[in-house]
Amino acid sequence: MTDMTKGSAPSRRQRFPEISTRAWEHPADRSGLVAMRKLSGFDDVLKKLAGLVSERSVRLMFLATAVKTSERQFPELYDMVRDAAYVLDLDKVPDLYVSQDPKVNAYCIGMDTPVIVVTTGLVELMDEEELRAVIGHEVGHAMSGHAVYQTMLLILTNLATRVAWIPLGNLAIMALITALKEWFRKAELSSDRAGLLAGQDLQASMRSLMKLAGGAHMAEMNVDAFLEQAAEYDKAGDLRDSVLKLLQVLPQSHPFAVVRVAKLKKWAESEEYRSIMAGAYPRRGDDPEASVSAQWKAAAESYSQSMKDSKDPLMGLLRDLGNGVGTVGGKLRDTFTGAGRGNGSGGGDQEGSDSQG
Repeated sequence: MTDMTKGSAPSRRQRFPEISTRAWEHPADRSGLVAMRKLSGFDDVLKKLAGLVSERSVRLMFLATAVKTSERQFPELYDMVRDAAYVLDLDKVPDLYVSQDPKVNAYCIGMDTPVIVVTTGLVELMDEEELRAVIGHEVGHAMSGHAVYQTMLLILTNLATRVAWIPLGNLAIMALITALKEWFRKAELSSDRAGLLAGQDLQASMRSLMKLAGGAHMAEMNVDAFLEQAAEYDKAGDLRDSVLKLLQVLPQSHPFAVVRVAKLKKWAESEEYRSIMAGAYPRRGDDPEASVSAQWKAAAESYSQSMKDSKDPLMGLLRDLGNGVGTVGGKLRDTFTGAGRGNGSGGGDQEGSDSQG
């Protein structure tokens, strides 16, 4: 890792001295991270378990098979990772490697000394400001310690294969893996925010996410239209579409691109983001005093607000359940049997779905 105190050029972007990762972490991500940080010895235990994948081995492999950025190799990317570290006030800059791979990807691995890897496919796809947002995203992962999720997923996945012959045991582990993937999806939203803070260009951040869905043909794409597509996805069609969406997202480790764009834009327009840009943000010195119960409450409130804001028919049904509506059973019956479509009373048509949502 590079020491930022040696010859780092000041960024033209706003810097956030002593900023805590709590400033950009999604409430559902932050609650778990704060709780884990409170557990004495947790990091040591996890690092020992992580010995399944040696960080030394990973680092040697990239040294042997990829290109390590520096002043002489991919100097622009090297400057970007140093710039992101400067803006987010990270003293030790993670090493950044470029790996020959046509697949568009970027990731941060390692817990003691994180390493960031970007593929040539990603470098060729993104413009300068989009790359800056992506690299800031990965620096956010490194600062938050999100490698803990990857390590836990690896351990549980390996364990699941070993106890597959025990029906109930395997089911319990798969339930944990599913929950951990939900946690990881929220960690991705957190790091999208870190990328925005590092690059401070919302349009570039949104373009980078849109390109993950549609590729390099920017002349054929439009961010506003992509946001409209996100709203269309949120509305779904009827309860059957809602169930399909749920089944599709459960195995994923990352949120879908349209969801990420919509969530990031909403955060960029929030009071929380404006406060950070004004210099009012949590400091690292206050991290030890962060209340676990307060973070879990914030996470619960975040899920509750998402449910209130969502136009998804299933979320509307759950709101009805919470409000004690007595016709929920009828809505379910009509939706899944197709009853009432002819007279507009069922939940199967778009208009009826929106009224529920």
